[in-house]
Amino acid sequence: MSHDPIMSAQKIQVAVIGGGLVGLSTALCIIECLPQCSVTVISEEFSPNTTGDVAAGCLIPHVYPDTPLHQQKAWFKETFNYLFKIANSSEASEAGIYLISGWQIFKSAPKEVYPFWSETVLGFRIMDETELAKFQSYKFGQAFTTLKCQASQYLPWMEKRFKSKGGYVEKRKVIDVWDLHGTYDVVVNCSGLGSRDLFGDQSIYPVQGQVLEVNAPWIKHFIRDGDGSTYIYPGISYVTLGGTRKKDDWSCLPNAQTSKVILERCCHLEPSLYGAPVIQEKAGLRPTRSALRIVKDVLVKNGQQLPVIHNYGHGGGGFSIHWGTANEATKLLQQLIPFIHHFKLVSKL
Repeated sequence: MSHDPIMSAQKIQVAVIGGGLVGLSTALCIIECLPQCSVTVISEEFSPNTTGDVAAGCLIPHVYPDTPLHQQKAWFKETFNYLFKIANSSEASEAGIYLISGWQIFKSAPKEVYPFWSETVLGFRIMDETELAKFQSYKFGQAFTTLKCQASQYLPWMEKRFKSKGGYVEKRKVIDVWDLHGTYDVVVNCSGLGSRDLFGDQSIYPVQGQVLEVNAPWIKHFIRDGDGSTYIYPGISYVTLGGTRKKDDWSCLPNAQTSKVILERCCHLEPSLYGAPVIQEKAGLRPTRSALRIVKDVLVKNGQQLPVIHNYGHGGGGFSIHWGTANEATKLLQQLIPFIHHFKLVSKL
């Protein structure tokens, strides 16, 4: 798709680096909220080859230790409400978003019986003894209904929606962010682990996750061990079994021994999974930081300035908060617009 130079000359040119869950949702949010922007997503990979494509996409928030809890709560609520609307629309089946009920179980009661997200999900309650009897060796549980995104449908749906609103997509790797200077007025960095090389952020690291997809259409409820180590998430055409959390492991290749261990742990929670045929094994890298980085920045080089907005570090919790953080990044861009207009004016003088 070629740019119309007359139409887009007046617009603020925005480059979003990263075509995964965070990049696409941020680009879509910008194009929907800020019509004065022309938005291009530049990424080496798009679905089905992104981190999000490995994820089960179930909305159960992770806690980011160094991000204020009230902020995490707000982001989750915004994301839940946004996806809930889609789940209740005619777009639901194409977008791959639906409600899912199930249990989060614990070997001993957690410190917070009612987590910060309990008011946002639907019908949250403490499990009774009859329900808990299903899970021997588990002493406490929470039952609730949440939302699930089938990434293989949701990511292409977002991309299609983005393009339909006039967005552009470019498949290439950005080696140096300054290569974008001159063509674009502002860069939005949603490159996840790419921020190490592109922006020198050594505080972001991979946490490798491996999952299995099995054919078990009788599984209708999700089951998640509260420590996050083991989970069973029924999807549209398969059930996702997980998982692993290997810090600083850069391998995207599934390990056969790990698959065996995952299967054993999941069969312990749900014995009916014994013998369920394995469709696929996948591994992905969660871009992890102790706090999300959603900030404005201005890079300076040889007297030149390049405004940047960062939105990355979602780790394994991206699906739960992606729309909330996309909104946050869009607000930061809105704050930059007067500065960019002034800057464009000055550079023409």
